[in-house]
Formats: sequence, C-alpha cells, structure tokens
Amino acid sequence: MIEVHGLTKRYGEVLAVDDLTFAVRPGEVTGFLGPNGAGKSTTLRMILGLDAATSGAATVGGRPYSAHPAPLKAIGALLDAGAVLPGRTAYHHLLALAAGNGIPRGRVASVLTEVGLESVARRRTGTFSLGMRQRLGIAAALLGDPPALVFDEPLNGLDPEGIVWIRGLMRRMAAEGRAVLMSSHLMSEMELTADHLIVIGRGRLIADTPMETFIDAHSSREVLVRGPQVASLRRILSPAAEVRADRVDSLVVTGMDAAAIGAMAAAAGVELHELTPRQPSLEQAFMDLTRDALEYHAGNTTTNAANATNSAQETSR
Repeated sequence: MIEVHGLTKRYGEVLAVDDLTFAVRPGEVTGFLGPNGAGKSTTLRMILGLDAATSGAATVGGRPYSAHPAPLKAIGALLDAGAVLPGRTAYHHLLALAAGNGIPRGRVASVLTEVGLESVARRRTGTFSLGMRQRLGIAAALLGDPPALVFDEPLNGLDPEGIVWIRGLMRRMAAEGRAVLMSSHLMSEMELTADHLIVIGRGRLIADTPMETFIDAHSSREVLVRGPQVASLRRILSPAAEVRADRVDSLVVTGMDAAAIGAMAAAAGVELHELTPRQPSLEQAFMDLTRDALEYHAGNTTTNAANATNSAQETSR
C-alpha cells in the first residue's frame, strides 16, 4: 500500500502541495487527476523520495521509499521516460538497475518480453521513439516485481495498440493484488482503467472516491434532442432547463429528463426525431469539479500571460 499523510511541499512562498492525505490500496488502479500545476508530479516525486516534503510523510509498505534496501522490489515507477543513457542498450539499462537492486539477470529478459521490446533489446536507447522509451520505462518499473507501481503519464507516445496494451497491464497488475497509482490527462483512458480516483487542485485534495461515485456526483445528466424544429423547442425548454446547440438539427438539454422533454414537445406539437439520454463521463465530471482550481484558462490571453509570468518568476526564485 502507498500511504500519504499530511504531505506538504513549499517552494519559497509557493505552496505546491497542501496537507494531502490519501491511500493507494492493493488490488485497485487508482487514478491521480488534477489540472496542470495542481501538484501531481511534486506529490509523486515526494512519494519516491526524489523531493523532500516540507511536512507530512509518504510511505510504501509502511516505510519511506528511502528506507527500503532494494527500492525496485518495493515500488516500481515511471516518471520520465527520457531518464536513460542514450548510448546504453535497453538490455544493459535494465541490467544495471537489476544489479543495483539484487534482481536476477533473467528478470531483464522477462520484462523486455512483457513490454514487447525483446527484438530491440540490443539497440541503443538514443535511437528509440518516445513510445519505445515509454515501454522501456514500464519494463524498469516491473523489473523488481514490486507490490506497488506508480506511473506518471504512461500513455505518452504510445500508439493505439500500445494504449490498449497498457490498459490491460494496469488492470492485470491490480488483479494480482498490487497497488497501482496512475496519473494521466487522458480522461477516456482513465475512465476505462481506474477503479478509484484521487483528485487534487492547487495542491489540495478535492476528491477521494470510487470512479462511479465520482462521475455520478459531479456530472450533469444530459439529453440529446434532434428534430427539424429545434429552434422552437429551444424557446419552449429554455425557461426550465439549460439548453445548448449541438449541431444544426440538435440540442443538448441539461436539467430535464427525456420523458419531460418529450411531454413538452408533444404538448407544443414539436416534431422530434431523436431523444437520447447521454451517459455522464469522467471528463465532464472532472471539468465541472475542477473549474475553480484551474491555473490556466484558455480564451483569456491577458490572464494566461500573467499566470505564465508569475509562474516563471516563482520558478526563478
């Protein structure tokens, strides 16, 4: 299990992570979500002992990462797929990691096969594509057969086959009883992969809940309405519901169910060709919940420029 207790990180006057407490339990894929600048990467780095916490603690299997004599056997992680020596082959990169953690040489070949890189094992990593480097990073995370795994944006650079593969890998790792923590901005994949969600914004915990509960609690029910008289229908529905155009002949209605929309259309003599409830999505729920926690808002050039300047100034301090 990965446990975070009151984790806080300050960079000068900037509070990057603010009193975070959560747990990543065995047997689940836990999605770690938040807008850009929310503190996700900083939190992951503190879990792995790469950044020192200002206060609070993070433990893996009951003790800090740095206290494990063979860290790769306690937790496997992929934070930066580019963190390899370009002149070293994939095989020798993994062999060096294995030697430093008391892992048998035979495990290197096993994980290369697991991630589909056995045919390029003797190639120098500097010739690898981003997707191949991602696979190599995942192989390194699996090398010690650890009970806990951490992945930061593991889908970067992967083709569709690779995305399906890693989705299956995450699910299988959890089914084997491992604790899996995965950060990604790809909401559709997170929705298909994760069982549980940790959501943060501006360094603070916003949600810690099962996936289905999160979606149900933080998204609006919508109904797609299509027909030749949508302009008339919009005037009828607008006082009672939120209505927006979808295409020329269709509307999306929020705040009213399909039965009520159909009844109002029938009473007004408005012809309908389609009346379809839409299933709420993780993307919609996430956007609704984190709207006030965004550091950067598209569409406001002045605000974005000011935010960028402030961030640059803080970074240089």
